[in-house]
Order: sequence, then structure tokens, then C-alpha cells
Amino acid sequence: MSGNSIGKAFVLTCFGESHGRCIGAVVDGCPAGLPLSEDDIQGELDKRRPGLSGISTAREEEDVAQILSGVHGGFTTGAPVCVLVWNRDVDSRPYELIRNRPRPGHADYPAHVRYGGFNDYRGGGRFSGRVTAAYVMAGAIAKKLSSTIKVEVLAHTVRIGPVKLSKKLEYRDIRENVYRNPVRCADPEAAAAMEKEIVKVTKEGDSLGGVVECVALGVPAGLGNPIFDSLDADLAKMLFNIPAVKGVEFGSGFHAASLRGSENNDPFTVRGKMFVTSTNNAGGVLGGLSTGMPIVLRVAFKPTPSIAKKQRTVDLVQKREVEIDLSGRHDPCIVPRAVPVVESCVAMVLADHAIRMGVIPAVLR
Repeated sequence: MSGNSIGKAFVLTCFGESHGRCIGAVVDGCPAGLPLSEDDIQGELDKRRPGLSGISTAREEEDVAQILSGVHGGFTTGAPVCVLVWNRDVDSRPYELIRNRPRPGHADYPAHVRYGGFNDYRGGGRFSGRVTAAYVMAGAIAKKLSSTIKVEVLAHTVRIGPVKLSKKLEYRDIRENVYRNPVRCADPEAAAAMEKEIVKVTKEGDSLGGVVECVALGVPAGLGNPIFDSLDADLAKMLFNIPAVKGVEFGSGFHAASLRGSENNDPFTVRGKMFVTSTNNAGGVLGGLSTGMPIVLRVAFKPTPSIAKKQRTVDLVQKREVEIDLSGRHDPCIVPRAVPVVESCVAMVLADHAIRMGVIPAVLR
């Protein structure tokens, strides 16, 4: 198995490298009859585009989506949907200088070993965050598909470095405020502090990590295929395929380890004609199945490993220790641009499981 596809009913196969000709996504299993245009995909792609603020990489890609197959007359046909964006703003010169000197924190060395040195090292190649453009293109389709059963996926930045979101937000705050600031935080006050921290660390030649929270609303109860295709397991697997992700937690997450059962359990109650829980420490998943409550998860991102400080590494040809001084164009913090990527990943898994459960039919009418 090559490892370039994920999903069982809604299957994403992605292709392309950071400095190759294009980045593309093939979605197989999207039901026929879904209204879909390039504008639907472009709206999501624009949220992760580089070069849109002073705290992101200077690489400026238009990322104009082109649908090559699977759509006719404005509707999906049931055939595989192929979408791509062309890589236009590529400068590989800095990578030629360090091709035999693996960058600390990057996949350069294990990729060199795994592929015998034939891997595309330019800009990280297949291991670059650039490949997440494919996730977002597929996620745009998944989000529109999920909306047919009234599922909504919202993500926002809750931490950058030492700066944390300290107040509880309403869902409308996330809907309205996230894309109004460059750090993608739904609280304007916290957003300003986060941006200030990124600017400060950038001036010091360093980088920051952070945390993105995602909430999925309207998810019907019962999605998931335990044991090994559990909903939370599939979500975690998809999210760990985002470069730089180092942790995923649901609901109370690691904090649950410090609680008693009486504190962490979510009591069931009746609300109108629905069975719900009065709290949601489970994060909307029990036993690998959705409970009908909002799915709440958080994703931890490590600091961008490409920094403007000298670092120690080795020369693979000369077989000696050396110092490396990186140039090129890098995000001082990838968290803001990861927000729409997290949304897309969650939407894809939910669409996949909704199709498998029969909640979304093979033909939409």
C-alpha cells in the first residue's frame, strides 16, 4: 500500500509535491447529484492561502481550483472528482544548498532513508504543509456534502505559544470572528495578543506552535464502525496526517486523567424529543460512536521547524557534523493556516462515516 489514500466510502487520494507542478485531490465515492462548482472549493482554499498576512510565509500562491472530472452541469456525477491547483511561486534554490543536510525537525532524514535519496527534497516535497491544499479541496466537497444532513464543522485557534484563549465562546462567535483576523482566533482580544507574540518571536528568528479546536454540530448519533474503524480513531488518524500535528484529544482529553468518574461522566437527560447529555466531557464520542452531542476535539501543532537560527545537523555525504543556516520562505507559526485544514479533515471523516451508515445516500435528490 502506498499510503496516499484515506477513507472507505468517501476516499481521498492526494498527489503532488511542494515544488512540483501541482497539488491535487481525487475524491472517489462522492454521491451523485451534489451541486458543486469551483467557487465552492475556492472559498475554502482561500482560507489557507499563503502570503495573505504579515505573519505567514511570503510564498504567494493563487491556488486557483480547477475541477478536471466528476462534475457535469453543476452537479457531481458519481465518478471520481479530480481537483488541482498549480504551483506558481516556487523557488527551489535554497534547498539545493542543503539537499544533503537534513533540517532538524523536518522529515528530510527519514525520507532520505525510506526512498533511497530519490525523494523530492525541495521545500519538503511530499512532506510539506503544501500538500494540505489537497485536504482542503476534498474537505470543501465533504463540507458541502455534510451540509445536506445539516452537519456544520467549525474550527478556531485557541492557543499560540504561551497565549491561550481564556474565555468560553458561543458557536456564533466562531462563525463570525475566526476569519476576521490573521491568527484565526474567535476572540478579538486574544487574537491581538497571539499576533503580537508571533511578531515578537519572528523578530528573534524563532517560531511557535499552538492548538486548534474543532467543533462539529448536528452530527447524528451512531456514526462509527468499532472497533478498528471507530469514529474518534478515524478522526485522529486523519488529523495526524496534517504535517506538524503532535497531539489530538477529544472532550476533556488528557484532563480526564485527573478527574473522578463522577466528574467526568456525562449524565443523560431528555431535551424535547431528544436524548442528550447535560455535559460533554466525552467530546461527542462514546465507544467509537457519535453520541449526537457536538464533537469537540483539539489538535496540537509543534513550532515550525524552519527557523532563522543556526542549528546543528549532519552532512550525509561527508559524514560529519555541520551547522545549518536556513533561508527560504516559512510560516513563523503554521497554526492560523491550519484552521481550515482541521475543518476539512474532520468534514471528510464525518462524510465518509455518514455515507457508510446510509445517512447520506448514493444519489442526492
